[in-house]
Amino acid sequence: MLRSSPASSLAGSLIACLWLACAATIVHAEPVADVHALAQKEQQPLLDTLRDLVSIESGSKDIEGLNVIAGRVADQLKQLGGTVEILQPADIDRLDDTPEKIGPAVHATFKGTGTRKIMLIAHMDTVYLKGMLKDQPFRIDGDRAYGLGIADDKQGVALILHTVAMLQKLNFRDYGTLTVLTNGDEEISSPGWRSTITKFASDQDVVFSFEGGGTDGTLRLATSGIGSAYLKVIGRSSHAGATPEGGINALYELSHQVLQMKDLSKPEQCLKLNWTVSKAGTNRNVIPAEATAQADARALKVSDFDELEKALQEKIKNHLLPESKVELKFEVRRPPLEATDASRRVAAYGKTIYQELGMSMNVAEKATGGGTDAAFAALKTKGAVVEGMGLSGFGAHSNDAEYVQINSIVPRLYLTTRMIMDLSTGKLK
Repeated sequence: MLRSSPASSLAGSLIACLWLACAATIVHAEPVADVHALAQKEQQPLLDTLRDLVSIESGSKDIEGLNVIAGRVADQLKQLGGTVEILQPADIDRLDDTPEKIGPAVHATFKGTGTRKIMLIAHMDTVYLKGMLKDQPFRIDGDRAYGLGIADDKQGVALILHTVAMLQKLNFRDYGTLTVLTNGDEEISSPGWRSTITKFASDQDVVFSFEGGGTDGTLRLATSGIGSAYLKVIGRSSHAGATPEGGINALYELSHQVLQMKDLSKPEQCLKLNWTVSKAGTNRNVIPAEATAQADARALKVSDFDELEKALQEKIKNHLLPESKVELKFEVRRPPLEATDASRRVAAYGKTIYQELGMSMNVAEKATGGGTDAAFAALKTKGAVVEGMGLSGFGAHSNDAEYVQINSIVPRLYLTTRMIMDLSTGKLK
């Protein structure tokens, strides 16, 4: 028998320790088998649900269709054991383009044995007009599932439903409460449900919003705030040829106002104001008595909108035509969603879960594109708010080109289910 030297024994011990550490890392990097296997089994049922949801036309102003899809979603949540109610809007924050009637929302609560409060949100409405479905039904082409509103945001609704189904099949109830809210007015800036989203989210530990993850599954911790400015100028009409001096040209005054407000954008802080729509006059030979204009505003901080509105109100005090009247209205259609330390921690943990699948995931902390309901959820909560939990896809708001990637279903089901489980059991503080 050969005897090893102390040096070789020490080296052997170090190698053994390193091997054990690597083995532990490898084990940790593998997906949780039962959760991953169930996610694979849940793919086809999710596609079936997605087909059903896409087959219901639910444009933001189609109240009949919104009631149908709300009933479909509510029934599935009831079957999963939730306390479910279909809510009708009572506190409507009327914006310039808010329709008379607002669609319903579905609210479900699942009570568990733990303490953590987790909320899942998505929207049921689309931008499409009633009647378009017959020419563009749900279809699968290769690894893509196509349909009106499939990416924005019926995939989000389906993903929530089947995440809850997975938790039920795993007999997992270690959360305190699991709250689901799907609304029917997101595409028109959520005038009927913004305050409800804020109220329900205020005491949550985490809010996951299931807008799509883009083409690469990026999680978003920040979104732009969206604002609108409306100018109205009142002048006085008169004959443009015979007595133009008797009028007050509202078009002249509107032009003056727009030009003096054209430089209020602040690119260094991503504050944008752009005048985009205007209207004046009724006839070529009449001095216009009224003129209007609209502007689109974007900001990364709520306070930026406050400063912008003050600047606009100050500007309108300067008239080209002293006798004209100038009115200005400013709307915050969506506040910005700002990244927080809490949301960073949750998103970072999500990246480690994706690594278990051998996949990488981007996390965007800077706002890009439009705003979402996640910003309303973040207004009063101290918990994390993470956007982009939905499936990968492309073509939102486009005709005959909107799709989701089928190969993103299993990873997203696994991610969402694992996040809820680990948050509930304290693995992620």
